[in-house]
Amino acid sequence: MARFEGIDFYDLDSLFTEEERMIRDTVRAFVEDRVMPIIGEAYIERKFPKQLIPELGELGVYGANLPEKYGCAGLNNVSYGLIMQELERGDSGIRSFVSVQGALVMYPIFAFGSEEHRTEWLPKLATGEAIGCFGLTEPDYGSDPGGMITTAKQTSDGWLLNGGKMWITNGSMADVAIIWAQTRELGDVKGIHGFVVPTNTPGFSSRDQKGKLSLLASDTSEIVLQDVELPESAVMPESTGGLKHPLMCLTQARYGISWGAVGAAMACFHEALSYSKERLMFGAPIGGKQIQQVRLADMLTSITTGQLLTYRLGRMKDEGTMTPQQVSLAKRANADMATNVAREARRLLGANGILVEYNSMRHMANLESVYTYEGTHDIHSLILGQKLTGLSAF
Repeated sequence: MARFEGIDFYDLDSLFTEEERMIRDTVRAFVEDRVMPIIGEAYIERKFPKQLIPELGELGVYGANLPEKYGCAGLNNVSYGLIMQELERGDSGIRSFVSVQGALVMYPIFAFGSEEHRTEWLPKLATGEAIGCFGLTEPDYGSDPGGMITTAKQTSDGWLLNGGKMWITNGSMADVAIIWAQTRELGDVKGIHGFVVPTNTPGFSSRDQKGKLSLLASDTSEIVLQDVELPESAVMPESTGGLKHPLMCLTQARYGISWGAVGAAMACFHEALSYSKERLMFGAPIGGKQIQQVRLADMLTSITTGQLLTYRLGRMKDEGTMTPQQVSLAKRANADMATNVAREARRLLGANGILVEYNSMRHMANLESVYTYEGTHDIHSLILGQKLTGLSAF
């Protein structure tokens, strides 16, 4: 298969700045040279390729849209989106790792933490010297995080945390966790606070999530908090007062996912198109058959629509006009689009499509998780429905 050079049927390159194109092309080359040769084996072995962590730090992709003051790249949000696109073209697990590190760990520390939190953690997180995770979802509270039963009780010298978190990306290798806990009576969403928790704190433990059939090259864990004693300074001072703050973090992550899903779809389309020109059936390339040309045309149309959606979303984010509902629309649309593209690409590949040396089935399995996490397709439908009608269906 030829080296990936991009999918750009509507000449979006002409809308990106020279710097945005350069950043995208740098990450694209990294994915081609460092991710693609190893990701199939990592997937089969169910291991995140940890050797990439410092290299990704050198590339500057962790918290890339956060200020240079804290060791970050200080890029605009379109550039950040293009980074997510190219990383997920490699694998959703790679993009998830970087997305959690930046949008769900570094962003809340920057936005809600104290200056001490920022100076202690952001430079180390930016290089990959430290790894972070985000603890919001619980075994019985995913789409309804306000019902969380993880508690933080104030003590004479700080806080005492008890509870558990589920489906935590980076959980087993994290040095620091952003933990959201209830400080009042259960069900009182105004009591939810965010805490910066070093994972070597006594009482903090994690274990791998077993039995996954998706995101195999990703660290997914369960966190247990048993009498975790924290100083008063562990609470992020601007994180108090309800679900607003963790949902702001999710908006950042969902933004990146909307771009990343496009990258996964592009990878599948590129593979399917290349295969259609090379695979002979009845003495001719299958790309010359009407049924495959329709399949390819549908995939290209879907990807182009997704590209235009994320481009406009990114410009609105940089202008400061983007809304969470617009992010919900993009995450919902592009995760669905990419899932469908991956499935059609796998089908075009025939029996070969189930082999690890091809990428589409790996993407197809991963995208079932992307479709579900950071707000399911249905939850984002309800978010949009509430915006349209003014009526909540939650």
